[in-house]
Amino acid sequence: MFTYYVYFDRYRHPRIAIPEMELREKYDNDPDAFLKAMEAPGEEDGSRRVLGHVGVLRVESERELQDFLETTGEEVIGFYECRSESRPYNF
Repeated sequence: MFTYYVYFDRYRHPRIAIPEMELREKYDNDPDAFLKAMEAPGEEDGSRRVLGHVGVLRVESERELQDFLETTGEEVIGFYECRSESRPYNF
């Protein structure tokens, strides 16, 4: 089983996944440091804004990770882009 730390943007779409070893080596095993690295710069004062969150994902294979990253968020895209049949209601 593999453990990944996944950065999700403000719309809950996964943007980047790093393995547990990379979190340990690059971010001193601190998910908050990983989140800060993914944050967008602020307006005038140069501060940084939190736009998303970091979650933990455990998968059996790297293929399962790729499937997750490719399909997560599709339900939101499908809803807003009206990929399924929708009918207006009159009340």
